[in-house]
Amino acid sequence: MKPNHKGQAQIFQNPVLERLTRTHIALPISIFIVIAIGLIYYGITYSFINVLEAIGFFLLGWLIFSLIEYCAHRFVFHMETDTPMKERIQYTFHGNHHEYPKDKERLAMPPIVSLFIASFFFFVFKLIFGQFVFGVVAGLLFGYALYLFVHYAVHAYAPPKNFLKQLWIHHSIHHYKDPNVAYGVSSPLWDYILGTMPKRTNAK
Repeated sequence: MKPNHKGQAQIFQNPVLERLTRTHIALPISIFIVIAIGLIYYGITYSFINVLEAIGFFLLGWLIFSLIEYCAHRFVFHMETDTPMKERIQYTFHGNHHEYPKDKERLAMPPIVSLFIASFFFFVFKLIFGQFVFGVVAGLLFGYALYLFVHYAVHAYAPPKNFLKQLWIHHSIHHYKDPNVAYGVSSPLWDYILGTMPKRTNAK
């Protein structure tokens, strides 16, 4: 699919559904940062976790998110499109972004969808981590907010002249050279671990 740097895809014919696929990036980032802070505050205030536990499980949640980000991007957003249904799903969730990578209104899932998924993860991790869920999900949501910020920045702004430039290069390789590598956006950690780092990232 050849990237188009002007315009945006039309995903739904229904104007209401079509509008719901677009969001200003500041909205979800703000929502999930506030919720993450609220979870930490609630957990500490009501003695579900202490400060050290909050820090430790926050970092664990952040790490877990980085793996979720990688797996979702690699195995869901880049699923095999061997049926018309899969092709439609893949394009709706991610293919349109590869076709129109500069469309700033579709660099994040609609907040209502993200909130539903976040609620699902809260209940799943509550079963796994018990009272420590407040730290874990706070880290998870912070990781998601950071991912949204990085993803927006690499598409909307020129790369900085420091070590962060590697994030721009990494994601550009995924979009413009090989969509089967460089799945990590906020971090290349799991690309290193799972063998999907680009063979060459010659920065100029």
